[in-house]
Amino acid sequence: MTLTLHLGEDTWTESKYLAIGETPEHIELFNGSLVVTPTPAGDHQQVVGSLQGNLYALARDVGLYAFPGNLEIRLSPGHIRIPDFLITTEINFKDSVHDADVVKLACEVISPSSAATDMVLKMRFYAEAGIPWYLLIDPRTEIFRLYRLEGDKYLEHASAAPGELLEITEPVAVTIDPADLLPPR
Repeated sequence: MTLTLHLGEDTWTESKYLAIGETPEHIELFNGSLVVTPTPAGDHQQVVGSLQGNLYALARDVGLYAFPGNLEIRLSPGHIRIPDFLITTEINFKDSVHDADVVKLACEVISPSSAATDMVLKMRFYAEAGIPWYLLIDPRTEIFRLYRLEGDKYLEHASAAPGELLEITEPVAVTIDPADLLPPR
C-alpha cells in the first residue's frame, strides 16, 4: 500500500521535502504531497540487484553510471521521483537531487502496490521530463518492456519474456534474457 501525506492546508514544497534529509523510507514528492511506498518484496529486489550487477561495468565502460533505486530525480520543479534503477551521465555525487537531464534510462520494477503508478503515471512523467529510455519490468508476468522516447511519449521498442532476448542498444549495449534476472521459480 502506498501512503500519500499532506500538510493540511499547506502543500509539500521542494524545500520542505529536502529538509527531511536522508531517511530509510522511500519518499517521493508529487504535486505537493509526499508519497511513501513500502519496502519492495524479494522478487523486486532480486531484479534490481541483477540489473545493477549486469549493467554497472557496461555503463562505466561508456562513461555512464548505473544506480539501483535511491537516487532522487527532479522531473520538474516540486516533482521528485526515485526510479528503481537508472543509468545516468556524470553527476555530482554530493548532490541529493539530480535533474532529469542526467538520466539516460529509467527503470521501474512493478510491485502490486505501484502497478498503476509505474505503468501510467511514472511513464508519462519520465517522458515529459525527456528521459530517452524507459524499462518496465513486471516480475509477475515476467515480461520486460523497453520503451524509447518519441517526442513527448514512449513507444514500445522491444519486449521479452524468459527464454527470449531483450536487446538494449542505448545507453549501453546489452542483451538480456529475463530468466537471468528474475528470481528462480
